[in-house]
Amino acid sequence: MCIISVIIPAYNAEKTIRETIESVIKQTFSDWELIVVNDGSQDRTVEVVSQIKDPRIKLFSYPNAGAPTSRNRGFDNSVGQFIAFLDADDLWKPEKLESQLNALQSHSQAAVAYSWTDYIDESGSFLKQGGRVIFHGDVYPKLLVRNFLENGSNPLIKREAINKVGGFDESLKGGQDWELFLRLGAKYQFVAVEKPQILYRFSSSSISSNTLRQEAECLKVIESAFEGAPASLQYLKKHSLANIYKYLACKTIDSQPTPKKGLVVMRLVLLYALNDPYFKSDLKFILTIFVKSLGFVFLPPILYQKLLGFRKNISPKINRHLQ
Repeated sequence: MCIISVIIPAYNAEKTIRETIESVIKQTFSDWELIVVNDGSQDRTVEVVSQIKDPRIKLFSYPNAGAPTSRNRGFDNSVGQFIAFLDADDLWKPEKLESQLNALQSHSQAAVAYSWTDYIDESGSFLKQGGRVIFHGDVYPKLLVRNFLENGSNPLIKREAINKVGGFDESLKGGQDWELFLRLGAKYQFVAVEKPQILYRFSSSSISSNTLRQEAECLKVIESAFEGAPASLQYLKKHSLANIYKYLACKTIDSQPTPKKGLVVMRLVLLYALNDPYFKSDLKFILTIFVKSLGFVFLPPILYQKLLGFRKNISPKINRHLQ
């Protein structure tokens, strides 16, 4: 029996899954099994996985049912004392599993260890740094406000904790990771590994790139979470809503400009301001995003991007002159 089970749900992942699996093989901790759940792929995913010769890799194929179901199927086929989920296009730094396992073994009360995330594009190039938050122990109030773990490829979780709270909610089309983390946070302590160890790949075809769909699913998660939250934490609901609207507005404004997206951003920023009790302290952000959304609506995409590029190029020169 292995110590850690790594579960990768895979749907049409032929372009990235080899690199993802190699990031598991390169782990400094080696007592693991890797369960790849082929979710009815129509491409060469199965062929690519089968070409990787490592006895620790197990491949299961099922009809297409979605990522939450695939993760639950992987868990049902796993035997490890600790569970780590990894999306088929994300990557881990080599010390990820070892660092998180050490953290859990050093903090016996904790059931979940998480690290920091950095973001890469479809070609694997660095995009931006993720959050660098450090929360230990009872993180439930923090999780109600936002998913500070940022993605499902992040944590290492004790098997007994997943058995206790149940697996992923298969009815959700987005936000399933956060929903599971909330159930875990309500019963167990978390521990942070203060290192960037997850490389989350942003893909234009992923659920997380569909703003309106992600908004609807996250609102379901929030409503469900606060239905079960104690009365003493209900005041956090508006903070949670504000944070989702702000996050989605920022993500949309960083995408390819279209008039429709501009209008979406305007709505999201308004909802953010209406829900955030402290929005007046963030007026600069609100004004900046609103002006950018006007560019989405009224400027041709090529002109908007040229102006944005010109601003990025000239800003450092202005800053040097002012110093």
